[in-house]
Amino acid sequence: MGLTDWLISLEGTPEGARVATGLALMAAMLHALFGALQKGRHDPWLSRGAIDIAYGLMSIPLALFVVPWPEPFMWPIFAGAFLIHTAYKISQAQTYSKGAYLVVYPVVRGTGPLFAVLVAGVVFNERFTGVQWGGVAILLSGIFGLAIYNLRTITKDRDTMVPALALAVLTGGFVAAYTTYDAWGIRATADPFTFLAWFFMFDGFAMPLIALWRYRRMVNRPDPGPLLRKGVMGAFIAYLSFGSIMLATRIGNVGEAAVLRETSTVFAALIGWLILKEPTGPRRITLMALIALGAVVVELGG
Repeated sequence: MGLTDWLISLEGTPEGARVATGLALMAAMLHALFGALQKGRHDPWLSRGAIDIAYGLMSIPLALFVVPWPEPFMWPIFAGAFLIHTAYKISQAQTYSKGAYLVVYPVVRGTGPLFAVLVAGVVFNERFTGVQWGGVAILLSGIFGLAIYNLRTITKDRDTMVPALALAVLTGGFVAAYTTYDAWGIRATADPFTFLAWFFMFDGFAMPLIALWRYRRMVNRPDPGPLLRKGVMGAFIAYLSFGSIMLATRIGNVGEAAVLRETSTVFAALIGWLILKEPTGPRRITLMALIALGAVVVELGG
């Protein structure tokens, strides 16, 4: 049995639910690393452009020669995904340009799953138990508590924090939109890897054009070498992170996967402290523990 057949055989089974949980948690860790990579020392627009062109080019041989070709009805679905993800990435880059990572990232990741759970209830007829909604409340209290605490204590980017927070909420809405839309798309095609390969190929060529436009207008242009290396690294992380969460939504519950992925806020706080040298402390650690506890309650209450 091939990998595709094995994954499809897991759909709707207890083993599939366990595999989906593992994939969602792996996506959480990788997504936090991806966010930090985009927020690092380079301009977020340039970082995103370098990452996207790398995974777009890497996807071409996979899409054309490895996976099965998409069914005809998939082309409009890919067009919709392209538009939603482009809007999301523009909003995300603007958010990272204006706000400290430890403040805006939790807001993005907190609003995203709340919207996603509500939309998944309509689109996929998924229902959370009362215990699971309690877990969502615990997780969101930790996420937004972390954002509020960081807002009070961090001095970086304070003059642009209000528009940054508004953009973070908007970006969270786009997270919910692409999570549910892409879950619908990957379930529509027979082979989930067809969706992933063709999605990455199409998705890789919008942000590089914006990044090139910004790069050519910069007075002090960064060395393209480190930027391109970041792009290749980010491309591999994007493949694993996005691929994991999409496969989780194919074989498991969309709402649960969306919530579990937001434990990425815990990993983001650790990355912000260890790599980006942003401050931490016992209060922040307590709030991160709330996020983890909420995810556990959601999983066990299902």
